[in-house]
Amino acid sequence: MRSVSRSGQPNESASWTDRVEWTAADVFSPDTWRDHLNGCDAVIHSMGTLHEAPKQGAPFERVNGDSAIITALESERANVESYVFISASAAPPTVRDAYITAKRRAERAIADLDLRTRILRAGPLYGKGQPHFPWFVNQGFRLLDNLNSISEQMGDARPLPVEPVARAALAAADMEQETPQLLDIEAIAEYRR
Repeated sequence: MRSVSRSGQPNESASWTDRVEWTAADVFSPDTWRDHLNGCDAVIHSMGTLHEAPKQGAPFERVNGDSAIITALESERANVESYVFISASAAPPTVRDAYITAKRRAERAIADLDLRTRILRAGPLYGKGQPHFPWFVNQGFRLLDNLNSISEQMGDARPLPVEPVARAALAAADMEQETPQLLDIEAIAEYRR
C-alpha cells in the first residue's frame, strides 16, 4: 500500500504505519508523485478542505475539484484499474456552496474517464485525528451519530466515523467486489462493524 500526501508519513506510529510506503508530494505537481502509480491497482482520493484559502492558492475549486481530476487523469494514464473519490453528500453549514460545486464538478469529470470509478458521498466525518473540526465538534458529531433517531433524520448531513468510510472506500477499490458507482451515506453506513 502506498500513501501520497502533502505531509508524507504521519507523526503517529500505529501498528500498520510501517506497512505503508509513505511519500510527501504536491498533488498539483504530478511529476513529484506520478511514478508511485506504477503497479497500483487502485487509487483512493481523500483530499479536501472545508477552509478555503484563495490567497494561498487553495480555493475550493482547486483543492476539492481539480485535485481529484488531476489524480484521476494520472491514474488513467498509468492504467490503474479502479479510482475511488471520497466526495461529499452536502456542504456543511457555514461553508460556501463552492465547496459542493467543486466536488460535483470533479465527480462529473472523472466519470468520463477510462477507469472503474466509484464515488462515496459521505457526510461530515469525525474520529481521532480528524483535522477539519475542533475537538468539541468531533464529540458532538459522535453523540449525534450514536443517537439513531436524530442522526437518521439528518439525511445527507448525517455525521459518520472515519472508519466505515475507509472500509467502504477499500471495498469500492476492490475489483473483486460488486459495489455501485455511487455510494451514498446509507450505503457507506453499512460498513460499520
